[in-house]
Amino acid sequence: MSARIPPFASGPLRPRKGDARHGANPLRRTSDRVESWFRGVLMCVLVLGLPAAALGAGLTAYETSMRTVQAQAAQRHEVTARLTSSVPGDDRAAKRPARIRWTEPNGIARTGTTLVEPGTPKGATVRVWANRDGAIADAPMNPVAAQSNGWFVGAVAALGVVAGVCAARAAMRRALDRRRYAQWDVEWNLVEPLWSGRFHR
Repeated sequence: MSARIPPFASGPLRPRKGDARHGANPLRRTSDRVESWFRGVLMCVLVLGLPAAALGAGLTAYETSMRTVQAQAAQRHEVTARLTSSVPGDDRAAKRPARIRWTEPNGIARTGTTLVEPGTPKGATVRVWANRDGAIADAPMNPVAAQSNGWFVGAVAALGVVAGVCAARAAMRRALDRRRYAQWDVEWNLVEPLWSGRFHR
């Protein structure tokens, strides 16, 4: 007695002429095509957008930092000051505040406070930065720091593009999977009674 072959197992599906000509898979669903198309778009965004975002953000940050470098260099100058009192020495390695005095190029005497090493004697010289008003200021930003800032911002922008592409791909995949599961539930509700009916005879 020959085994009965169910209708759905009668043989492999044959692609349509149009599908065979274009190399399409007859089992490929619309959601698969959408996913493939969207993945291609995301790849283009990654290939084109990542360098554009990194270069754009990095150059912008570098140019902004260089303007800060130039402005601070114009507003601040380094002077040689002398301690007006001794700084007690102890076992602590941290610097301690001390009063200093210096004379500007125009002859005006200035005083201020800066951090010096413990044990520095009175009259010792220190190099400090002062602004146009004669107040102690931090050292101006240098071009190396501007370059580092540009590289850092560019790297962050590149990581942001990668994270955005990954998030978009995950969201797309989640939405398509939700749609596929819903379609599978509908199709299974139609096929399952026919399938299970074969075993109840």
